[in-house]
Amino acid sequence: MAEQSRLIKKYPNRRLYDTRTSSYITLADVKELVLKNEEFQVVDAKSSEDLTRSILLQIILEEETGGMPMFTSDLLSQMIRFYGNAMQGMMGKYLEGNIKAFTDMQAKLQDQAQAMYGENNPASKDLWAQFLNFQGPAMQSMMGAYMEQSKNMFMQMQEQIESQTRNMFSGFQFPNFAAPAAGKPDEKKEAAEAPTPEKK
Repeated sequence: MAEQSRLIKKYPNRRLYDTRTSSYITLADVKELVLKNEEFQVVDAKSSEDLTRSILLQIILEEETGGMPMFTSDLLSQMIRFYGNAMQGMMGKYLEGNIKAFTDMQAKLQDQAQAMYGENNPASKDLWAQFLNFQGPAMQSMMGAYMEQSKNMFMQMQEQIESQTRNMFSGFQFPNFAAPAAGKPDEKKEAAEAPTPEKK
């Protein structure tokens, strides 16, 4: 029988109560649950409103204000601009899919290392620890570059859509709109029909 998702209640005093261990926990404890891939849900103790996303965002905020932030100020500004944009839903799914693919790749690398050296082999653990120490800064740098490229791609797509929209409506005639003309056709016509004076 599958174990139920851990339920954490948040009280008005901002304290978090773990119903499985019957004890109060901190935001750092919730972060540990995330790192251990444990399923959990945070709800408001009074209204039962789901606060899981809010708690996860608090953890991200603490990580970003720490020593090694993953996102630059410019990148965060660009992400904020996607809110309310027509591309908002696509952007979220695009990032979610690619981050999932990235974590799946990490899991496969870990499984291969354990298969080669054994799960409890000290050499395997030391090698994996060294790999993770190297991977941490490299992964953050790669994620930053990846987000920057994604942002540029979406900005280009948005510009193309706006350009296509302008071109699509440029052929329509709107009331009280007169396109600028190079000259007055009637004057040109009159000049062409006027008799040429005879030479004496």
